[in-house]
Amino acid sequence: MARWGMVIDLEKCTGCQACTTACQMENSRLPGENWQDVLFYNEGEYPSGKLTWLPRPCMHCENPSCVAVCPTGASYKTADGVVLINWDQCIGCKYCMIACPYGVRFYAEERQKTQPDIRKVWPSKEDKIWDPPYAMPAYKQNPKWGVGIQPKNVVSKCTFCYHRISQAPAGTTDLDPSNPELREFTPACVVTCAPTARYFGDLDNPSSTVRRLIAEKRGTRLNDQTGNRPQVYYLAGEASSIPETRSVRLNNKA
Repeated sequence: MARWGMVIDLEKCTGCQACTTACQMENSRLPGENWQDVLFYNEGEYPSGKLTWLPRPCMHCENPSCVAVCPTGASYKTADGVVLINWDQCIGCKYCMIACPYGVRFYAEERQKTQPDIRKVWPSKEDKIWDPPYAMPAYKQNPKWGVGIQPKNVVSKCTFCYHRISQAPAGTTDLDPSNPELREFTPACVVTCAPTARYFGDLDNPSSTVRRLIAEKRGTRLNDQTGNRPQVYYLAGEASSIPETRSVRLNNKA
């Protein structure tokens, strides 16, 4: 069985946020609640400073602290390496949000992120947070994976588009959107990435593209000192960098 992971090439990423939009549309997310966030920050000082960016999905850690603190077992890790939330078991205690060192979990009732409140524009007729006009088809939704229109009073997060990748043919090494036979199984953020800065595949397969890129280009994980061991790797060459406070490799070089 594959152990899925992602590689993001910061030399190729343009900060266009197409991944953010694709994720929101694919997963029926509320506007402003970005599972695929892109953080913008300044490097250097005036007049030589520059604006740069860092895409930040859920890291789907090998040793996820969110899973360790969940009192109900709602947060769990699948056999193929993906961290999910079972909405049927989540009680909205937010322990996982506190434990996550990456800030990539969301509680929709916490604060209103947009004006007007979109939940009042498209109110839900059921016990959901809203009734989006671009709702995910019912056959794809699965509350045990945290996939679909979110119920009220639960936590949500990036699922690596588990409703897609879980249907990939057995033995698949790389989910490459350029392959028409695999495109429908590839995470939406990878499919929509115009500069092809995102790669998705089996971290345990030595012949996979993600393994090769991590080895050849010195893939770096964020906040690796926490022991969470993320399964999202960044490639940072001369044209790009990872914020020093988040990169073990860069901190060690300083």
